[in-house]
Amino acid sequence: MGSAGPRGAGRRPLAAALLAAALTAAPGARAAADSGPLPARVPEGASAVLDGLKTYGQAVLRGGDGSVRQLRAGLYEMRVDGGGMLQTYGVGVAGNAQPQSRYTESGWNGSPLAGNGQAGRIRWVLEHSYPQLNDLAGLAKAAGAGALTAESAAAGTQVAIWRLADGARVEAADPAAEKLADYLQRAAGQLPEPPASLALDPGEVAGPVGTRLGPVTVRTGARSVSVTPDAAAVAMGVRVVDAEGQPLTNAVNGSRLYFEVPAGTADGTASVTVQGATKVPVGRVFTSGVPAQAQIVAGSSESAAAAVATAVWPPAPEAEASAAPAALGTRTAPVPTATTADEQRLATSGSSSATPVIASLAVGLVVLGGLVVLVLRKRPLEGEG
Repeated sequence: MGSAGPRGAGRRPLAAALLAAALTAAPGARAAADSGPLPARVPEGASAVLDGLKTYGQAVLRGGDGSVRQLRAGLYEMRVDGGGMLQTYGVGVAGNAQPQSRYTESGWNGSPLAGNGQAGRIRWVLEHSYPQLNDLAGLAKAAGAGALTAESAAAGTQVAIWRLADGARVEAADPAAEKLADYLQRAAGQLPEPPASLALDPGEVAGPVGTRLGPVTVRTGARSVSVTPDAAAVAMGVRVVDAEGQPLTNAVNGSRLYFEVPAGTADGTASVTVQGATKVPVGRVFTSGVPAQAQIVAGSSESAAAAVATAVWPPAPEAEASAAPAALGTRTAPVPTATTADEQRLATSGSSSATPVIASLAVGLVVLGGLVVLVLRKRPLEGEG
């Protein structure tokens, strides 16, 4: 018995270490099984490249620590992909927007204005100041600003936007621009968020094969937009049609699109792109991936815009049933009723791609448990020997 104790004690730490290693590995394996790429943002509206600051004056930013910073304040210009120009103001006072940065159109919720109760007032400022109001004499009279130039009007408007967006302690260096900023901040009312220049609502639809998936509604200010299904959809025989099943190549605001998926089509996805030219509404935000450098539209020419919607359909049940034995490389055999019921309960319980990993870990734990039992049972035999 005396010799059994040390040998058993040596085996027990080894089994415990293996068991601990298996348990430690489980969370990492589960995380690896559940991880996956983040969904890509669905394109909506216009995309553009920042040309730089074009019409501006000077401003002074005062920090809470007593610091003083000189800033350029005014209008930027952006070149729209596919044609068109935008005039924009910066949203954040801390952002130094870099020329040649790429931007995409966004709603307020996808920008630094998300949850900002002053966003509607910023849009009011844009609608009631330069460059939307080109009558600088009339704008100066309303603001009590004396005489305004394009530069001082742009500077005063930018300062008012910074105050509303950031609550910044910022002043225009030019007295006329400062009076305009005060007037705009004081007079600003609330306006609703503007619509996208071009959007598809919803951006994704799903349903069974042999049906029309949709509708997807066109939202745009363009007079007309082109409708183009992707090459994969065409290859599978998927058509983009209207409610009567007629193929669509053009659409207008309010048009409803459907994906017509023929019966027997293998599981997959298809997309449709709509494109057109329209003015980007004042107050739409453009983001570059750097929140501090976001821009907000103050003026737009006719500009190219595009939007994409996707359709998804699941595989047919027969295909799933026939694919499973082939993938496993086994012959089909009758399955007891109880097993079928258990499988159905598993299917409805939300099993995921982590299931095989968890199952293999469970088998390992069972084997380790068996080793521990054998070690403990072997101890009296060794003592007797």
